Amino acid sequence: MGNSGDLKSNNPLIEAATRGPGQLPDYSKMAADHVVPAVRWLVQKTEGTMAAIESALREGKPKLWSEIMAPLEGVAATINAAWSPVTHLFGVLNSPELRKAYDEALPLMVDLDLKLGQNEVVYRGLKSWQSDAGAWGRLSKVQQRIIEKRLLAAEHTGVALAGADRMRFNEIERELSQLATKFSNQLLDATKDYAMNLSTKVEVDGLPEHVLELAAHEWARRNKTESTNHVNPAHGPWAITLDGPSFIPFMEFSKRPDLREKLYLANIKRASSGERDNTPLISSFLRLRQEKAKLLGFKTFAALSLSTKMAPSVADVRVLLNKLLVAALPAARRDMEGLKAFRTAHPDLDGKRPDGASNAELAHWDVPFWAERVKEAKFQYSEEELRPYFPLERSLDGLFSLVKKVFRVDVRRADGEAPVWHEDVRFFKLHDDSGKHIASFFLDPYSRPQNKKGGAWMAGCLDRWESPSGLQIPVAHLVCNGTPPVGETPGLMTFDQVRTLFHEFGHGIHHMLTEVPHIEAAGINNVEWDAVELPSQFMENWLFHVPTLKGLARHYQTGAVLPDHYIEKILASRTYRSGSMAIRQIQFALTDLELHEEFDPAGKESPFEVQNRHMTHAGVMPPHPENKFLCSFSHIFAGGYSAGYYSYKWAEVLSADAFAAFEEAGLDNEGGLVAVGQKFRKIILAQGGSRHPMELFIEFRGRKPEPEALLRHEGWL
Repeated sequence: MGNSGDLKSNNPLIEAATRGPGQLPDYSKMAADHVVPAVRWLVQKTEGTMAAIESALREGKPKLWSEIMAPLEGVAATINAAWSPVTHLFGVLNSPELRKAYDEALPLMVDLDLKLGQNEVVYRGLKSWQSDAGAWGRLSKVQQRIIEKRLLAAEHTGVALAGADRMRFNEIERELSQLATKFSNQLLDATKDYAMNLSTKVEVDGLPEHVLELAAHEWARRNKTESTNHVNPAHGPWAITLDGPSFIPFMEFSKRPDLREKLYLANIKRASSGERDNTPLISSFLRLRQEKAKLLGFKTFAALSLSTKMAPSVADVRVLLNKLLVAALPAARRDMEGLKAFRTAHPDLDGKRPDGASNAELAHWDVPFWAERVKEAKFQYSEEELRPYFPLERSLDGLFSLVKKVFRVDVRRADGEAPVWHEDVRFFKLHDDSGKHIASFFLDPYSRPQNKKGGAWMAGCLDRWESPSGLQIPVAHLVCNGTPPVGETPGLMTFDQVRTLFHEFGHGIHHMLTEVPHIEAAGINNVEWDAVELPSQFMENWLFHVPTLKGLARHYQTGAVLPDHYIEKILASRTYRSGSMAIRQIQFALTDLELHEEFDPAGKESPFEVQNRHMTHAGVMPPHPENKFLCSFSHIFAGGYSAGYYSYKWAEVLSADAFAAFEEAGLDNEGGLVAVGQKFRKIILAQGGSRHPMELFIEFRGRKPEPEALLRHEGWL
């Protein structure tokens, strides 16, 4: 973040909220000390606007959408313009100064959200509007759904609570917000602080060249000697971290079982001890969420969570998860037996520990290594062989070509047309068939473990909104943690990283191709959480379509298209270890559900015992006794997936079935492809949260979703 300047007259956060709809945040000018003054201004501004709305409601004047909901949309737009850049920078450009400002501003924002959600005048006004047949009938179906969801959200924010119950509810909300921030910070710190320093050739035996280069630059960065004179990938020293581009290839290629064990243990124990221990936070989360649910009249937090989702109940979710587990577990067992047999037959492929000993049994830290060896033997290629064919720029070209063909949207590079927060960040614009600019997005593609949290995500920068002063087009933030450029080598992605890019772009087009004019239902807003992953998982399927794959995979040096023999192997390997990967997600989903349904935070069983129980009964290896994965499970503790991690599998059924419509039309039948693509765009993407996702799915498919397409894609049928 840049220098602050005059805080009173030159605060870019305030400017973003006052310049009117459609103005991009000026990230290049934002500083940590802008945050608190902007939030204080925002609170004062919002309270003034809300007072005018309340006055009109008390007088009984508002009878039209424009008289009450349009001003409320304006409040939402102003809050988003001032606060969204702060939360975004907190994830992608974290710093001690920003943390301090964020910690000071967050309670003010939580209190503001509570005041808005618990505004009884607005709640009663909307309820009376709902009960007035004439006034209600003048609203569109979209507007009616927005009000219904707003009323439900108010009830879940404690609007019906009074006295001590409301005070306690508000205390819980503040504490949960602070816990989420602390959990995220401690996980980021634990991840960025760890490094396994290596200095001899034998310690890096088996590692690909690009991993050595990345590790050498990381060692130099940590030791403040980053220069061409001090970075020698061939001779080291090297630093291996817990960041994905470092951790994953080390586990897959290192021929040192002892070092794989060391790194594995560091990973499963992240943020689980010392001053960065998230363990007590987990207990606090579960206790407070349970208390919150009971204050709102729900038996469990899971019941509260499911009351706003597509899935009818916890029981229905468990039925689906168990059905998938029955199909996936035998496949996962076959996967494991295959690894063990291959390891027994090829003991010389792995290295030895310094004392010459080897593991008698396949250990957790051996699984990634041997899974990659089996894959190489079975399909005659490795992930590292593919990496040169997936430079970021070429992969983007292929992705954009697909989007143009299927959805008739042209994505154009627009670097330099928007202020960015880091030199790696790219800016793009979307245009329709007529050439009209309809949306934009920022792309932050590379890992920066020193100040950027791990994982990948899409978040709205601006929502589509037909404001009183004109149309605000949607703008998205797409964030990945791919392998960064090193030296003269551009950012080369693994196939999995390309899948992640497609996944996040799926979320992006859901946000950007919306045609809903109201902020509260535009894009992914108002979409039931367990349906949000439909477009993202849908996009992943295209990577197994040969013309699409050929269109994006070209060698970064020669420009050669990915050879057919590699494409055949990618297609053949699509279901490789699909059972193992599926049971991992099912374990997480079952753990999440139980922690928020039956678990007693004051009982004798610990959250880790719940975790290990599900890893045992839904797994093929006993969990490691030191596994503290929950301490890094940010999805359910610092994200939006609490009692909702099952959403990935729920939406996978939807996305596979939706993609089956394209398969039935013919993926290479241009006429049929365009027709189904336009139908998908107009029904699933354009309508966002304006209608229930089941209603939209039935309109698209002509029936309710069925799991057969997913089972077929996974190779379980």
